[in-house]
Amino acid sequence: MSLIYLIFTPIIVFFLNKFLKKNKIFYNYSGDSHQKFVGEKFVPLTGGFYLIIFFSIIMMLNYLVLYFFLISIFFIGILSDIKFISSPIKRLILQTLLTIFFIYMLELYVTSTKVILIDEMLANFYFSIFFTSFCLIILMNGSNFIDGLNGLVLGYYLIILLTLYNLDMFSNFHLSNEFFSYLIYLIIILLMFNFFNIFYLGDSGTYLLSCFVGCVLIAIYNQNQIFSPFFVVLLLWYPCFENLFSIIRKFKIKKSPIDADSKHLHQLIFYFLKKKFKRNNLITNNCSSIIINLYNLIIFFTAKSYIHNTQFLIFLLLLNITVYTFFYVKLFNSKYKID
Repeated sequence: MSLIYLIFTPIIVFFLNKFLKKNKIFYNYSGDSHQKFVGEKFVPLTGGFYLIIFFSIIMMLNYLVLYFFLISIFFIGILSDIKFISSPIKRLILQTLLTIFFIYMLELYVTSTKVILIDEMLANFYFSIFFTSFCLIILMNGSNFIDGLNGLVLGYYLIILLTLYNLDMFSNFHLSNEFFSYLIYLIIILLMFNFFNIFYLGDSGTYLLSCFVGCVLIAIYNQNQIFSPFFVVLLLWYPCFENLFSIIRKFKIKKSPIDADSKHLHQLIFYFLKKKFKRNNLITNNCSSIIINLYNLIIFFTAKSYIHNTQFLIFLLLLNITVYTFFYVKLFNSKYKID
């Protein structure tokens, strides 16, 4: 990796963020109720800017269609961050239309799941486009659900990229190993800044990073189907299950699934640690994020030795769902139990 990149990346991030903060560009003015418990007002929502600048420099000329897909998703996030599009339904419609269009243009379809019934349906061209788009939309919005702690989304996708890098799976992808080395280093730098409330990732950064990693995983699996597709499912389990669980939970209490609240697992962990150890919000915030990502790190690095073993990967998926549900019920009852 270039020494210039190593030295100047954190410097550029620091001074660009200082400029954006000084000029009050893309501030987190709203102080939304579901963010107040860990976040602060007047923190720039600029994490996605550094990612899109990186993608623009590397991908704009050689990977034009993928780049336009990413920048389109990024701008939906920007419009959400500045409250120009405050309606979740409108964002979802825009995401769906753009994702279907670009999946078609990229010819980036899920071709096999090793589940006979689904694979028979995937043989249909239009269903394949719909299924792939549906998976990416679930991933993007699930990632947005978990973006309530500093470092949670950045750390989660960093672990995924490190797992793939360790398995040398990027050698089968169109982008070079060097590209992913630079990206991993950038995410590490952003993670450090995010931990100290210097900026937040925002919807723009969350949508962008999750969309990119989702596309990379689909492409890697399509080019290298010797490993189980459940390895890909396992890598993306947390944001996707968070999305599903939240929808079911809100339906159960007769609340709209698109309404934000402060009852996600990462928020309950924050409340528990805050009550238990009585530390300030920033320390409790970061500790909560580290606990979740440490668990996923253990799971992913266990799974990487069994990427061909579908039965074991399904076992890990079921384990994750069980652990999530168990701790959710325990922590929810602890905070919201009726005396």
